[in-house]
Amino acid sequence: MPAYLNRLRQPAAPPSADALRALHAAHVERVAYEALEVWLGRPTTIDPDESAARIAAGRGGYCYHLNGAFAALLAALGYDVTRHVGGVQNRGGEAGITANHLVLTVRGLPAPDNPGGAWLVDAGLGDGLHEPLPLVAGTYRQGPFTYGLRPSQVAPGGWRFDHDPAGSFIGMDFGLAPAEMSAFEAMHRHLTTSPDSGFVRTAVVQRRDALGVDTLRGLVLSRTGGKVLTVTLDSARDYYAALADIFELPLDDVSAAEKEKLWIKVHAAHEAWLTST
Repeated sequence: MPAYLNRLRQPAAPPSADALRALHAAHVERVAYEALEVWLGRPTTIDPDESAARIAAGRGGYCYHLNGAFAALLAALGYDVTRHVGGVQNRGGEAGITANHLVLTVRGLPAPDNPGGAWLVDAGLGDGLHEPLPLVAGTYRQGPFTYGLRPSQVAPGGWRFDHDPAGSFIGMDFGLAPAEMSAFEAMHRHLTTSPDSGFVRTAVVQRRDALGVDTLRGLVLSRTGGKVLTVTLDSARDYYAALADIFELPLDDVSAAEKEKLWIKVHAAHEAWLTST
């Protein structure tokens, strides 16, 4: 836990709404949403301890890693945290509880700053939440994005998170039943191996902050928040500099030979994308 908190640059404070907000914001700002291990050919598990160790050592992950590790950290700090099975609805897809997303809720925080008694905690949505949301139906503004929370129409008794129209996905539904990490194993295999998986098709890295989101999709680096800025990275030097400087991903655990192979793969995928558009 100390190494994890050191990565977040946060103290080991008692559970509170303010401390939870600070931890959540620090997590999405300093731990990138990424699946570069897929492109490096280095399979991962979704074991929370393994994910936490990788985060503490300077890497990121996607929802199973980020929220799985974050849940373990919150539990160690004394939070009443629960994992839930969710389903992200991508553009062109249908809403459903597909287990393609791991969601967290936190309960039992001290009053009075605890509206509704529970919080939606999600550090694994890429360009999603910057801070947790009280689990109360309504509209919420965070930086350039406006979110909605409402009862789910596909998960009885569950909740629906509606992303901003400018976001990378439509929304996410989740049920309130507690879930074990085993509930996500099959989908993890699919997301990391199937040619139909977005993680396999495109190397995407995202980092949320209070004012917007940075996204590296292949070789296209963009900033959403205020003015939208987009640039194409034309060299391996620029690509790895962006990972280190913008996304806090120096890839110290990746050898020079592995970096060269990764660059060749990402560059080839970018060229194929240009040809198809």
